[in-house]
Amino acid sequence: MLFLKSRVIFFAGKSKDTNTDKDVIPEIQGDIFAGKSKDTNTVMNRLTDEFFMSRCIQLATLGAGYVAPNPMVGAVLVHEGRIIGEGYHRVYGQAHAEVNCVNSVKDGDRHLVPAATMYVSLEPCAHYGKTPPCANLIVSEKIREVVIGCVDTFSAVAGKGISILQNAGVTVRTGILEAECRALNSRFFTFHEQQRPYIILKWAQCQAGYIGTKDGHTVRISNQYSDRLVHRWRSEEAGILVGSRTAVMDNPRLNNRLWTGKDPLRIVIDPHHRVPKTHHLYDGSQETFFFRGDSQNHPIPEADQLYDGSQETFIFRGDSQNHPIPEADQLYDDSQATFSFNGGSLTQLMHELHERRILSVLVEGGAATLNSFIEAGLWDEARIIRGSITLPGGLPAPLLKYAKIISETPLLGDHIYIYHREQ
Repeated sequence: MLFLKSRVIFFAGKSKDTNTDKDVIPEIQGDIFAGKSKDTNTVMNRLTDEFFMSRCIQLATLGAGYVAPNPMVGAVLVHEGRIIGEGYHRVYGQAHAEVNCVNSVKDGDRHLVPAATMYVSLEPCAHYGKTPPCANLIVSEKIREVVIGCVDTFSAVAGKGISILQNAGVTVRTGILEAECRALNSRFFTFHEQQRPYIILKWAQCQAGYIGTKDGHTVRISNQYSDRLVHRWRSEEAGILVGSRTAVMDNPRLNNRLWTGKDPLRIVIDPHHRVPKTHHLYDGSQETFFFRGDSQNHPIPEADQLYDGSQETFIFRGDSQNHPIPEADQLYDDSQATFSFNGGSLTQLMHELHERRILSVLVEGGAATLNSFIEAGLWDEARIIRGSITLPGGLPAPLLKYAKIISETPLLGDHIYIYHREQ
């Protein structure tokens, strides 16, 4: 079964960064199996379905970092074992996978479309958003059969796309590589089903389990290749979050300098206004949210001090007798949100990010911030880089709870560990 997780295609002798070149999908002509299969039993049909669905998943991953808050989706159109068209959702607001798939069919194969089977990793949409419903497109093209990886649980779809197809007489089959298709869009499903962003914790630790010195000074733990991987991760997530100590001590840029693609939204938890205006986070180079507190010692600045064209400040308001929560009509404007500091602030912060359609957040530190997310049970995935150096002492790395290791990958002296939180 072909299933590659790379964002670069390795399928038909080509290797090309598909997000920087319009001519991105390799031409696949001829019979996929070096001769048409004569075995029509159930097992062979299932293997055939999984083969083409794997191609859908492979294509879909090419949209990582470009399509949020939409899901990543891939589609292929197959006629008698031959792929005659394929596509994926490339950029948010532009054509969906099914549209790109149909549009990729060559003129000489257009007459085959009604007799073809479309494989798609996620249920075709049924609503008008930035583009028309894909289910309607499939019906208008008179495609006779559609094989779907998993149902879309987003309320605007949630079976409606399947109903449109079936009511039009299209044969629909679902559940092919369903677990893999859901895993592909874990961010999307978490966002809609749990009403919060998908949360990824990330840190680097030495062989002895320390992430830095006791006094908070930065120590290089990971190698240059791991650094590039981290910047790729940044390009794939909607937001990147740090606490005030990391922001002050490290003066990070929190951008993507070592990989192609976009910069994430910068999110800084700074309840006591500790981050100096001279730091990189105020450089105006990318959109930045500061979550701050108000107290007698740290009054809320005037509006013109809060943000410019690229910064936005949310104000944490305490819920004590000294700092009462204002009335409901005073809580929200373009720069303020109300949060409780009695243990629920992270949940409320995630709710605010959900309201602003931030699909995923990469939490990069520091230790106190990471531990706060772990203690609150607010994480879905953890990516830990174990470097080759050993510090004699220092700040202990966070300890995950209810974690299941998914993979361990060596990277030229470093080791990359991926964990998922067990539900």
